[in-house]
Amino acid sequence: MTQANGSVQIGERTVDLPIMKGTMGADVIDMRTLATQTGVYSFDPGFLSTASCESRITYLDGAAGILLHRGYPIEQLAEKGDYLEVCYLLLYGELPTAAQKADFDYRVTHHTMVHEQMARFFQGFRRDAHPMSIMVASVGALSAFYHDSTDINDPMQRMIASMRLIAKAPTLAAMAYKYSLGQPFVYPRNDLDYASNFLRMCFAVPAEEYVVNPVFARALDRIFILHADLAQVASTSTVRLAGSSGADPFACIAAGIASLWGPAHGGANEAVLKMLSEIGAPERIPHFISRAKDKSDPFRLMGFGHRIFKNYDPRAKIMQRTAHDVFEQLGVSDPLLDVAHELERVALSDDYFVKRRLFPNVDFYSGLILRAMGFPTSMFPALFAVARTVGWLAQWKEMIEDPNYRMGHPSQLYTGAEQRDYTPVSMR
Repeated sequence: MTQANGSVQIGERTVDLPIMKGTMGADVIDMRTLATQTGVYSFDPGFLSTASCESRITYLDGAAGILLHRGYPIEQLAEKGDYLEVCYLLLYGELPTAAQKADFDYRVTHHTMVHEQMARFFQGFRRDAHPMSIMVASVGALSAFYHDSTDINDPMQRMIASMRLIAKAPTLAAMAYKYSLGQPFVYPRNDLDYASNFLRMCFAVPAEEYVVNPVFARALDRIFILHADLAQVASTSTVRLAGSSGADPFACIAAGIASLWGPAHGGANEAVLKMLSEIGAPERIPHFISRAKDKSDPFRLMGFGHRIFKNYDPRAKIMQRTAHDVFEQLGVSDPLLDVAHELERVALSDDYFVKRRLFPNVDFYSGLILRAMGFPTSMFPALFAVARTVGWLAQWKEMIEDPNYRMGHPSQLYTGAEQRDYTPVSMR
């Protein structure tokens, strides 16, 4: 990182502020001394023009449709790597050697079981509890079971906690799913890879043997890769803000899951399915395209456009190919997939959507894939949480290891009442 000099004019006063230059992307103005120099704060609701931290993990250029993890394009990682390899990359900064990968895979695999008392913990939930509410509670409760990995100042404990969270997140998500069905929990197996293990824990039953479909396992592994991290989005910023207070890693990841649960963040692929079902058939698409262009109509094209990506989301192209693989394996044609293909074709040839850069995003096809595998829509954000756990941990770990990190404390523009005196209730 390099610095240049810049200045800001506030009234008649000129304030010198450094301009920080990263290896890629936009420059940022270092505002840390603005308030002390002038008594004035910056105002940026949603932090849309604010860099909240310095990071070396994920770079994205929404205008160009670029997503890099530690410098590696997401397309290469999804096509050539596997999820645990990407986990290692995000946590440690480099791709593992063969020996390092074997060791990392072994450590994650052999931490997938959860404490047996967790099963009784689940019995406190209603049968119809949403999987994300169970995930928030159970992940947060891990700190009550694993006291030996909550000291954030101990590098070894940080590593152990990270291993445990990556390993146990799919186990807890599968337990939440099984609990909603009234089926017995399925224990993980050490002879299966990460995605295969998760599929078996979700869909196996004691009455018969379950054979993991390798096409499904590869598709799920790819979905995990595509959702592993996306820089400082809402849930990641939540994890960093919670962690800045010194909270233990289990509590921080639970906070991230709670943020992810919001429909604007982790529920987009479910909204896409609802929209495709509402459209129903390819021949009805022109009607809904017209509705999407009508500002007075509440209908919106879900799965198009992105808060960050203003070009074609590189993850969406991979997801589209993955959808073809899954449905080809099933040997069936989903009518909603036909609707999705035609809707994408029509929208991408319409100047209205092209000029507004409303391209398909990663959520456009992911819901179709997960539904084809057998997951209900209530599990979609839980799967997202499993995938994003490593990104949250990498960001949390980076923050903790930064000697300049401070507890988050955003300021505010107060617009309430001025100071006034208390009046006794009898005189009001």
